[in-house]
Amino acid sequence: MTRLEQVDLSARLPKKDALLRLEAAQQRLLRLRLLLGGQLGEHRIGPPLCVLFEGWDASGKGGAIKRLVAPLDPRHVRVSQFAAPTYDEKRHHFLQRFWQVLPGWGGMTVLDRSWYGRVLVERVEGFATEEQWTRAYDEIVEFERTLSAEGMILIKFWMHVSPEEQLRRFQSRATDPLRSWKLTDEDWRNRDRRDDYAAAIEDMLTRTDKKRARWTVVAGDSKPFARVAVVEHVCHTLEAELTRHGHDPHDAD
Repeated sequence: MTRLEQVDLSARLPKKDALLRLEAAQQRLLRLRLLLGGQLGEHRIGPPLCVLFEGWDASGKGGAIKRLVAPLDPRHVRVSQFAAPTYDEKRHHFLQRFWQVLPGWGGMTVLDRSWYGRVLVERVEGFATEEQWTRAYDEIVEFERTLSAEGMILIKFWMHVSPEEQLRRFQSRATDPLRSWKLTDEDWRNRDRRDDYAAAIEDMLTRTDKKRARWTVVAGDSKPFARVAVVEHVCHTLEAELTRHGHDPHDAD
């Protein structure tokens, strides 16, 4: 059984429980973020925090990111979105364009898609040669090892949805004039190649899931469940990593 097949996509939370847990997690994250930024406790800045989102089209990345950053002061978090590289970006190593948005000590960045495009869409659609995307696994692992060695807390999410739920969301977007812009011909084409993408995802999860840069696969068929899971996981990871770096998470209480 593959890693994606092991995910329980039937996972749900009662609406009231989801709202209460999300609010509690958001308030916890706010205090932890202030502690990380040196605004609480000993007023000592903590390590950089980078939260990375990948996932199927219409898997809920945007909604999860919105709930993750909602309680934070906009000055205390940067959200960066990445699409296909530009002509000039293609002239450089594929990792080059990500360096400028990475957080420094005391900072926080959220990435809506990332360097994993090299081993996902660029692999499947033939935008990178086999030699390039095959080599990229080791390049990414070393890149993330360098970041973690410098102290960065790197949290990686894969947002997973069933093909049935994805189709329902596509159809809902197509009939909503305020959301139809989010659905493109490319989304439909990618859906037709789901098996190819699933194979690429499994390779990605297997080859880049390392001790200091773990993947968390989130069951996304239920948006409330997925949003709670994301914010709570960030809180738990941040608490553990702050402790590892010599900070007391209880200073955020």
